[in-house]
Amino acid sequence: MAIDKHEPSKQKRTFFNMHLTATVSMSLVLFLVGLVGLLFLTARHMTTQLKENMNISLVLSDPPEQSDYQRIERYLKASPYVKSVSYISKEKALEEHIRTMGDNPQEFLGYNPLRASLEVKPNAAYANSDSIRMIESKLKVFDTIYKVVYRKDALDVVNQNIRKLSFFLLAMALLLLLVSIALFNTTIRMMIYSNRFIINTMKLVGAKSSFIRRPYMRRSMFNGLIAALLSSLYLAGVVYYAQYHFEVVLEPEQWIPLGMVSVGLILTGVALAALLSYFAVGRYLRMTTDKMYFV
Repeated sequence: MAIDKHEPSKQKRTFFNMHLTATVSMSLVLFLVGLVGLLFLTARHMTTQLKENMNISLVLSDPPEQSDYQRIERYLKASPYVKSVSYISKEKALEEHIRTMGDNPQEFLGYNPLRASLEVKPNAAYANSDSIRMIESKLKVFDTIYKVVYRKDALDVVNQNIRKLSFFLLAMALLLLLVSIALFNTTIRMMIYSNRFIINTMKLVGAKSSFIRRPYMRRSMFNGLIAALLSSLYLAGVVYYAQYHFEVVLEPEQWIPLGMVSVGLILTGVALAALLSYFAVGRYLRMTTDKMYFV
């Protein structure tokens, strides 16, 4: 019987192609998981910015006493629920009214009807109706405050939409994570399946389970690492394309979500590969030689 001299090279090529296909497949699934995770973190960052740009106007009594509103300003700056506070004088309020509305009420009334105010930007954690009502109740002790003005309807709509978007993105991430686990499991099982008789032979000659598992886990972890790095490169390409296409200049801190997602993908890829290969090899360690011919 003739021996094909090219058989070893064909087996190596088949082995390489199988691992390459498996790694690319895993990288694509991790890319989808990472993309949803990146969208989730970016949405959270944008949500924080949106909440902290909401405005609460503390309209002051007319005329305001400087010592009184400065006392309120110091109290607000020291409180945990305020990000920033600024004083708007009557004159500045009139200037802003003229700029936005186009008319000057002082011309036909003979006096400036607008009041001075303290413009408060809340911390994101307190940008909800319940917290604003709590803040409003605490401010009632200051007689200098005439009234508190904020857009309650807009605040409620924003928070409702944020909750819906967060739930949707989280559900998508969990679904894709389950898909990635299933794909990883199938891929690793297929790679180890071709070595099931080698595993059985090592077991028969007395090799320990940990010794048999080690090279397969190491190889799977390496494939998971490469897949995670590839998926991170895909994500970086998407971010770069979006930045170039929409002409958006990202600040250094806006790249933090991409770094967090990349680290998460690496940990997920390596951990999943190690865990699933551990169980895949264990399946053949528990199997008898006769059964291996029928799986």
